[in-house]
Amino acid sequence: MSIRITPHILSVIDWTKPLSDPVRRQFIPLKSSFVKDHPKLQLDSLNETGDSPTPGLVHRYRDKALFLAVSVCPVYCRFCTRSYSVGGPTEELSNKRSFSPTRRRWERMFEYIERTPQLSDIVVSGGDSYYVPPEHLSSITERLLSIPHIRRIRIASKGLAVCPSRILTPEDAWTQAIIDISATARRLGKSVALHTHFNHPAEMTWITRLAAQKLYEEGVVVRNQTVLLRGVNDNAETMGLLIRMLADNNIMPYYVYQGDMVSGVEDLRTPLSTILEIERHIRGSIAGFATPNFVVDLPGGGGKRLAASYDTYDRSTGLSTYIIPGKNGGKDRVYEYHDPL
Repeated sequence: MSIRITPHILSVIDWTKPLSDPVRRQFIPLKSSFVKDHPKLQLDSLNETGDSPTPGLVHRYRDKALFLAVSVCPVYCRFCTRSYSVGGPTEELSNKRSFSPTRRRWERMFEYIERTPQLSDIVVSGGDSYYVPPEHLSSITERLLSIPHIRRIRIASKGLAVCPSRILTPEDAWTQAIIDISATARRLGKSVALHTHFNHPAEMTWITRLAAQKLYEEGVVVRNQTVLLRGVNDNAETMGLLIRMLADNNIMPYYVYQGDMVSGVEDLRTPLSTILEIERHIRGSIAGFATPNFVVDLPGGGGKRLAASYDTYDRSTGLSTYIIPGKNGGKDRVYEYHDPL
């Protein structure tokens, strides 16, 4: 990944001890921390390219598709599962498969969605929806809401976590677009939600709380997806505090992801046993509606599965397997997740 950070995130990092700071670890790499990749790591570990009927549209689950509107973000997370396309070229990857925000490409995606009636749920992401101009975001969502079989839209953006002041800026039309889209969906009996991304309690600043409160007052549903990262949130105390802070600010803790098996960030991955142990401590200690699902997004396109639902897990070799029912009545498939070496 290229390095890209907002002034807000720079202000959150504790510069008196930057080497161990959990926010710094997510965005600024150190050569001394690099660990050799596991031989099973891949660039597009989830096989999104293989599940794309048209460029920028990932259709893996029967009733859900991922609408990749752009390939840029306000920050570039080192551990990004979409590092094969997001951000500028790097020495390691000069030919990224970027998704330019063009109406011609979007139109092909809309056409596929319209002729696929089993789809009911669309995630608008990228990149980051924060980088979709408000008028384009309104246009995309209005088009999706006009399709009868589309019932739910999720707008994915890390913006609330990394640039919350934008939410509070009256001159910026992006927030009003989200509010208007949400209200329109409710009138149609459909739903729109903002899916954001906090990984550590330090990211929940005073201005973040104000921004979250504004969205809550305006009736915008906000859910959070956290990634489990070594040295960031890989213990029950930190994860529990984060979950409670999210819930206290009316941000629904939705997922905690096991780190994806993507190239270049082996120093941030944890063994499966870590997420199992964290869930064991947290589940039952926090209200059920505020307890996230602890999941593995399986390499190769197996989809999201509860981390604890593995079929086998050999801790000595670090290999876990998950049996996934075959699509359309086909043969069951076995997917593997490998702990870091």
